[in-house]
Amino acid sequence: MRIGVIGAGQLGRMLALAGYPLGMRFMFLDRSDDTPAAALGGNVIGAFDDPASLAQLVAGSDILTFEFENVPAPALETLPDDPPLWPPASALQFAQDRLHEKNLFAELDIASAPSRPVDDIEGLRAAVTELGLPAVLKTRRLGYDGKGQTVLHEEADIDSAWEMLGDVPLLLESFIPFDFEVSLISVRSSTGETAFYPLTRNHHEAGILRYSLAPFDDAALAAQARDALDAIMRRLGYVGVLTVEFFVRDGKLLANEMAPRVHNSGHWTIEGAVTSQFENHLRAIAGLPLGSTAVTGHSAMVNFIGHMPQPESILALTNCHLHDYGKSPRPGRKLGHATAVTTTVEARDEALRALNRLDVN
Repeated sequence: MRIGVIGAGQLGRMLALAGYPLGMRFMFLDRSDDTPAAALGGNVIGAFDDPASLAQLVAGSDILTFEFENVPAPALETLPDDPPLWPPASALQFAQDRLHEKNLFAELDIASAPSRPVDDIEGLRAAVTELGLPAVLKTRRLGYDGKGQTVLHEEADIDSAWEMLGDVPLLLESFIPFDFEVSLISVRSSTGETAFYPLTRNHHEAGILRYSLAPFDDAALAAQARDALDAIMRRLGYVGVLTVEFFVRDGKLLANEMAPRVHNSGHWTIEGAVTSQFENHLRAIAGLPLGSTAVTGHSAMVNFIGHMPQPESILALTNCHLHDYGKSPRPGRKLGHATAVTTTVEARDEALRALNRLDVN
């Protein structure tokens, strides 16, 4: 089976590594061949919305998928029905625009932070009056890893926030003093089979995921999260891996954002679950039976951001697995990750401390 992947970053790389044991072969579309996935399949070099490049990918694929959500949705809507594209292009329309995403959550009675769309400075002032401060001003599109957003603490911040972000459609969202963040990764097959991984607890620094711990055992929160993701998948006719990040406040969940793809907070599943999120995504889009999402231990996954520690320092740690994406260093860039899988929470926490010590510049 030939899988065509739009995007050739580290997520595409890990998809290919999971798919080769299943007999799958891969072709990637990206703007350059200097990508993490370039060595793991055929490469089509071109823009994501270039008709000729997309046609070449279509011609060489039995199934299409994508590895990040900033693929131009209108271009995907022009693709033929055969080969199928999973997840569906409609999922991107919600994930790419924060306002559409908020509207989807509201339609499905999934709680999220109060928000208002903002199109001009007067609209921003009105939204601040309505929601109060502090609040977070976000671009509706293309924001990730803390980019495209700023916090307004007082009215004096309005003009500078508008100056920073006001050339595109925006969303003002109430600032939530949450207790912590969790994410839930789900997967739904083209046959309708559905599975959920356990909750993952996440810690961000400067808006970028720093580390994840799994499983996070809270039956009540897990049930809330599963109900939310199940509703989204049914509403969208979803196929593949879907992730939603939630704020936890006073024992309840507030949906923060959804990602229609394999997700950084699920990298621990490669070693820490019976079947990784990458393999299950491929099983789902190919209509194969889904694999078990049971954990194999207690996992700590740490991102290496801006620089990579020496490999021997990571591999010397007990039960630790290194993933180097082969990317050139630059500030704020995810260059790799490591996952430690242990038999106890105490050993996991010690592994986390050891990994964090390695990633000090």
